[in-house]
Amino acid sequence: MVSSSKPVLRSRERLGKYRIEAKIADGGFATVYRAFDTIEGVRVALKIPYEQHVRGKVLDEFREEVRLAATLDHPNILPLKYADFIGERLVLVFPLGGETLADRLRRRVSLRTALDYAEQIGSALAYAHSKRIIHCDVKPENLILFDGNRVRLTDFGIAKIAQRTICASGSGTIGYIAPEQAMGKPSLRSDVFSAGLLLYRMLAGCLPEWPYDWPPPGYDRLRRRVHPDLIDMLKRAIEVDPRRRFDDAGQLLQALRRVRPRALRHATIRSRSRRTTKRRTKDWQEVRRQQFLREYGRILATDHACRHCGGPIAETMSTCPWCGTECRRRAGETSYPASCPRCRRGMKLDWKYCPWCYGPGFDPHTKRAYPDRRYQHRCSSPGCSRKQLMAFMRYCPWCHRKVQRAWKVPGTSERCTSCGWGFLGAYWTWCPWCGRKKAEQ
Repeated sequence: MVSSSKPVLRSRERLGKYRIEAKIADGGFATVYRAFDTIEGVRVALKIPYEQHVRGKVLDEFREEVRLAATLDHPNILPLKYADFIGERLVLVFPLGGETLADRLRRRVSLRTALDYAEQIGSALAYAHSKRIIHCDVKPENLILFDGNRVRLTDFGIAKIAQRTICASGSGTIGYIAPEQAMGKPSLRSDVFSAGLLLYRMLAGCLPEWPYDWPPPGYDRLRRRVHPDLIDMLKRAIEVDPRRRFDDAGQLLQALRRVRPRALRHATIRSRSRRTTKRRTKDWQEVRRQQFLREYGRILATDHACRHCGGPIAETMSTCPWCGTECRRRAGETSYPASCPRCRRGMKLDWKYCPWCYGPGFDPHTKRAYPDRRYQHRCSSPGCSRKQLMAFMRYCPWCHRKVQRAWKVPGTSERCTSCGWGFLGAYWTWCPWCGRKKAEQ
């Protein structure tokens, strides 16, 4: 039974003038939905806190925090469009972004882009700190990306209420929380610490952890990539002793703007040096991948890139055929309207089960049948209600039966000797369906 404290809204359900389209996120404090404003004709994000967190004294404090958030006017702070009770639900309405920084960090981030993000985050925090407002929960999930690579910081004040009511000790998110904040003594320097950790992760690819000894993990990669002055700035930002950090985000922003030109020049010089040494050697692997994309990219829908080697992969693949790395969860990287809560691969709203991992279906379900031109095959189960299958499905999304047919790659008769599914020996080293290496077949 679903707890009454959590709002459960179904696709196409109406909430005032808003029509629910999909659930975006579900945390310990609230659920966020993508919705369509039927009056203004725009899509928005609806944050609906759970009932147990907006009662009595907590509700009064929450109203104060909402009023505080409504006063913040900065291009890098997510504005609160509307806040009110609709029926029995407290609804907070925000502009809808493209993805969170957490989603963006699943892909490679260039130095210039990382510094651009960091400057925008620093600018938002510097504005808040000038008003003596502490965010208390600076993390990738609270940074929303919009068109033009604009970053907007959200959950001002709301994060503090959420963490206090849920955790009842300190505030913030484990992994980005400053040591003194974990002890219940947050300050402006606590936000500096969290922002420093976030920039370190963007540049080094990993997140330092307690006790934050220097050098932290990923330091060798960081030293090869960025200017020493930028490393010194990061070291000061994530000092365990708050007295040795920047006083506030304004100081951090000034330091970042001073060191940014040197960091970019340093990266340009290193890049030119690397290109000079490789000028006479053509990257045969990249040529092979480009040829593969021309011949099979559209057929196999290889719209994603392996996080390990960058090779083109499809959402249906369980293994990268270029490097053999397991294709793990891809939250936010699907072209389908929803995703499986177990494997994060795409799902259609009318599927009862996940056809990729044998996982449960998307909740809520819909009785409406959605046609799709990708349905080109039929399920062999006599009792199947729909009998519609897409290529490379492992299980029927209607009856949950394992698909018996061995899928082939259109345009070739070559097959994997292990699983019998289609294989492209001219390009692939590993079978993307069963993970067997070509030399072992």
